[in-house]
Amino acid sequence: MRFLDPDIVVPFLVFTIPIIAIIGGITSGIVRMLGRQRLLELAQQERIAAIQRGVDPAQLPPLTPELFGDTSPFSPYDADRRRHQGLLVGGIVTTCAGIGVSVFLAALRPDGERFLWAVGIIPIAVGIGLLISASIIRPQSGPPRG
Repeated sequence: MRFLDPDIVVPFLVFTIPIIAIIGGITSGIVRMLGRQRLLELAQQERIAAIQRGVDPAQLPPLTPELFGDTSPFSPYDADRRRHQGLLVGGIVTTCAGIGVSVFLAALRPDGERFLWAVGIIPIAVGIGLLISASIIRPQSGPPRG
């Protein structure tokens, strides 16, 4: 049976894994967005019902991001600093992994392949992109003094 030939099945499976991961990520983002939208609609309906019962709108709590799971225990400066550090660490790790893959494949060099090491250029480029984005979003000023 030609369909079960490993030369056909293995490449097919190799490409289905990232496709499934991408579709899963997009699906989870959509489900999360729909859940937040539904929560916002319910909170607005509750406010409307309270106003119809005669409650003063000034007495009602505001519709804040805390209601929808967007809470952060950090100040905006600390959140920016943590995001910068996360991108910086990710960029360094990814760049070093790409360099390691390139060196490994250059040393391995199976079947006389001359440019097999070039596979490592992809993670190196991703790591450099993360380092550039970390430098762009780096907090410029110190924490606010209060």
